[in-house]
Amino acid sequence: MGGDHGPGVTVPAALAALRRHASIKLILVGQRDALVPELQKQRAGESERLSIHHASQLVGMDEPPAQALRTKKDSSMRVAINLVKTGGAQACVSAGNTGALMATARFVLKTLPGIDRPAIIATLPTIQGHVHVLDLGANVDCTAEQLLQFAIMGSILVSSIEDNPSPRVGLLNIGEEDIKGNETVKGAAELLRNSKVNYCGYVEGDAIYTGDMDVVICDGFVGNVALKTSEGLAKMITHFMRQEFRRNILTKVAGLVSLPVLKSFHRRVDPRRYNGASLAGLNGVVIKSHGGADTLAFRYAIEEALNEVTKHFPEQINEKLESMLVKEGVT
Repeated sequence: MGGDHGPGVTVPAALAALRRHASIKLILVGQRDALVPELQKQRAGESERLSIHHASQLVGMDEPPAQALRTKKDSSMRVAINLVKTGGAQACVSAGNTGALMATARFVLKTLPGIDRPAIIATLPTIQGHVHVLDLGANVDCTAEQLLQFAIMGSILVSSIEDNPSPRVGLLNIGEEDIKGNETVKGAAELLRNSKVNYCGYVEGDAIYTGDMDVVICDGFVGNVALKTSEGLAKMITHFMRQEFRRNILTKVAGLVSLPVLKSFHRRVDPRRYNGASLAGLNGVVIKSHGGADTLAFRYAIEEALNEVTKHFPEQINEKLESMLVKEGVT
């Protein structure tokens, strides 16, 4: 029910995911009166693989998380996460209020042993493929120990989902030299050097997109600013390119000639194909979709949930956390 578009996007995305993946079953959690007409519009209905679970309340996109947690016990968000806790579902996917989703998921599912706070981890495109970045907004202030936990969770995610036995982990900083950075970052670097994570040192903001790292770690404040800056830059470049190709008849002809290249470029950097951020560190799979996601983007968020369930992501964190914190007897 959440996001900028609600059932108008989530319902057709769910139907598209069902068509692409014969093994999954989906539960649409929300107000039945809104979901049934959308299914009818798509010439679909409830079936063995698609059901509706009614929830009477909604969480507003600007609603304070504490208020939603306290007063919206029958919200679609809360009901969906409860289904994960009770085993009625294996994952929750939501495009709703990020703060409320994080607060509710943490309250209902709890964090895994050894994890202080969940972190938002998402995939971003790079020159050589893609990179996983966390935290992207869940934790504005972090300790060095929590940054270490983020590194471990990111490393386990890449290792399990991408069959990469030793993901390269970088710590986002204002420089690559050891003397750079605040005390929290310096403390995290020391902890990372004494862990079993494949820590490769500090990276600057531009290195997020070079492909030299598989995982980049930062606190939620820095991560969210970096993410939103990147999104804004992509929009600006797209806007400028359209302006230039429409400038005169010659540029319009050039645009037509280069259309296959432009389409290929757009596909490679299309943020919709990287939609679906994991709330890592919870005792269950919860995926946050971008609030402005369209049908394609929300389908990718559903597929990210399927991937994490198939690869047993929370269970792998739980199993590997302690061993990755220890190196040569140092904890």
